[in-house]
Amino acid sequence: MDSETTKAPEQPAGDADSPWRRVQLARHPGRPHSLDYIERLVKEFQELHGDRFFGDDPAIVGGFGLLEGRPVMVVAQQKGRSTKQKLHRNFGMPKPEGYRKALRLMKLAEKFSRPVIALLDTPGAYPGIDAEERGQAEAIAVNLREMTRLKVPLVSVVIGEGGSGGALALGVGNRVLMLENAIYSVISPESCAAIIYRDAGLAEKAASALRLTAADLLHLQLVDEIVPEPAGGAQNDYDQAAALLRDALVRSLDSFAAASPADLVEQRYDKFRRMGSYFTDS
Repeated sequence: MDSETTKAPEQPAGDADSPWRRVQLARHPGRPHSLDYIERLVKEFQELHGDRFFGDDPAIVGGFGLLEGRPVMVVAQQKGRSTKQKLHRNFGMPKPEGYRKALRLMKLAEKFSRPVIALLDTPGAYPGIDAEERGQAEAIAVNLREMTRLKVPLVSVVIGEGGSGGALALGVGNRVLMLENAIYSVISPESCAAIIYRDAGLAEKAASALRLTAADLLHLQLVDEIVPEPAGGAQNDYDQAAALLRDALVRSLDSFAAASPADLVEQRYDKFRRMGSYFTDS
C-alpha cells in the first residue's frame, strides 16, 4: 500500500466555513487517501487487479476484506501522495479500465453476497485521448446503469474530491456519505469560473455558486449523512478520521441488514429518481 504519511502543511487560510476553504481542505496534500482508510478500517484486505478487457488501472483499487468482522468489497479511487505515487496513480483520475475493474469487483461482490463500500476521491475521470479511444464515457455510463441494479448493499463515501462523472461512476449507492470537508460537484471551481466568468482566477466565487460542500448537498438531499472530521480537518488525525468513518459505515450497513435484493434495488432507484427538479410542457 502507498499510504505513506507526510507532515501536514499549514492550514488553508480564510473563513473556516467558506466553500473555498472546504475546497482547499478537500485537496489538502496531507489529507488521508483511500488506502489510508483501508489500512485502518479493513482487515485482511486482498487487493484484486485488472478489468479482464484491457489492463489494470492503479487509480482504482479494490478488493475483499473485513470491516468490523463483516466481509465487504471495497472499491476506491486513489490519488497517491509522493510524486512517484501520483504519477503511478495518474493523480487519482481513472481511465476506462479503472471503471471496468470497479464494476467487475462490484459484480463479484454481488455473486458472493458481499456489501460494497465505494470511496470517492478524484478530480475527475482522465480526459486523455487514449481514455476516450477506449470508451471513457461508455465505461462511466455502464457503471451508472449497473450500479442501480446491484443486488447487495452499496455505500458510497466522498472522502475528498468528488469530481464530476469521474466520481459519480462509483457514487450510485443506497446511502451516500460525505466527509465534513469533502466536496462533490459537476465541475471544478476553476473550470466553472473559466466557463461562466471567463476567468479561472474567480474560482473562489464559483465555489460558492456551485453548492459543493457537504452541508449544501445534505440540504439538497443529494447525500444522506455528513461524517464529521477531526478538528481542522482529517489530515490532522488519520486514526480519528478513520474511526469516525468506521462508525458511519457500520451504521449504514446495519440499516440494510434485513433488506432483500429487490428492496435494495428499489430503494436505490427511488433515491436517485427523487433528485433534481424538472418540468414538462402541458
